[in-house]
Amino acid sequence: MHSGRTPEQFTKRSLVALSHAIERAALAEAEDGPLIVFALFQRLPYFDREREVYRRIAGRAAATVVAMVGGPPPDLPERTYGVTLDEAEELAREWSVVVLSPRFGATLVAHDRAEATPAPTLEAGRLFDGRWGFRRDEALHEAIRLREQLAERLPAEARTALDEAIARVRDIPAGPGEPRAEAALRLLARRADRVTPPVQPADAFLDEPGLRRWAGMDGVTSSGTLPVALVGLRVDEPPGSPERFGRRNGAREGHAVLAAVTGALRPVDRALRVAENEYQLLLPGLDEPAALEVVRRLHDAIAALAKSYPFLVYTMHAAVGVSTRRPLPTADLRAAVDWAARKGLPVAGLPPETADAATAPAR
Repeated sequence: MHSGRTPEQFTKRSLVALSHAIERAALAEAEDGPLIVFALFQRLPYFDREREVYRRIAGRAAATVVAMVGGPPPDLPERTYGVTLDEAEELAREWSVVVLSPRFGATLVAHDRAEATPAPTLEAGRLFDGRWGFRRDEALHEAIRLREQLAERLPAEARTALDEAIARVRDIPAGPGEPRAEAALRLLARRADRVTPPVQPADAFLDEPGLRRWAGMDGVTSSGTLPVALVGLRVDEPPGSPERFGRRNGAREGHAVLAAVTGALRPVDRALRVAENEYQLLLPGLDEPAALEVVRRLHDAIAALAKSYPFLVYTMHAAVGVSTRRPLPTADLRAAVDWAARKGLPVAGLPPETADAATAPAR
């Protein structure tokens, strides 16, 4: 991101709206060619949803470059060039669209923060830092940057088409009215943000008081993007507790356990009850040490219940891991909690994604 603009924070929803606006501009009827387009999609599922749009763009553009980790599909339209990004390179974090012609330019360059904000789905809550604009010189700058970074992975015909378009743009001065048009677009974008109410945790689907889940669980997030820390918990009462203390006390104590579990959640987090005494916490953007700290606080909160219920000393077993898989490996998490309980371990690690849960390492 080299335009000199102050970076903004985008949710996935606003990022998609800006991307679609720029793509629509690329499809508009205009005699201002040659047109070139760059689009960085991170992963194939995101491109698949826009495939028809890029088929239409390819019919108008001299060259369209689409790039993503894992490589694009082989059946791209003519004059559309797929580039495979390495997962470790900086471009793999970009969700960017650049459209450039001699008389027009539009740019969105956004970097994945690997974080999320409260939203109905995990995907909708993803956060990005970036800049956008409808100024030709900024689009020229970004087109040159991406052409240089991707050149070795493009065929000669693509490089030639890009170079010819870029040379043509350099020969023609930018239109003097660009700042006025862009100012109007920014005003409309700000007003659209204001009329869209912020998503509160209550907007999530509720399983029961304090427990909440995403609509469609993890939405359409692609594997390999947003990391989610997973915490599985089993909270066991001493044997015979319901018989000794009665249903009314048992219900009150169950609510106390639930309050202790959900008290560790941030607004963006989600919690599910998967059995009477078993919970799963889904914590977007946290690494494993942070998730282990959540488990430590949960252990202290559960242990503190003995002050209110001195005849009940709960036993807690947990499993912790971080995953970028979609769907989330919640079945593996539950198996790891079961393994920890059978081994009498307070905390176990979520097994590697190819390992059997029975071999989960202790933490």
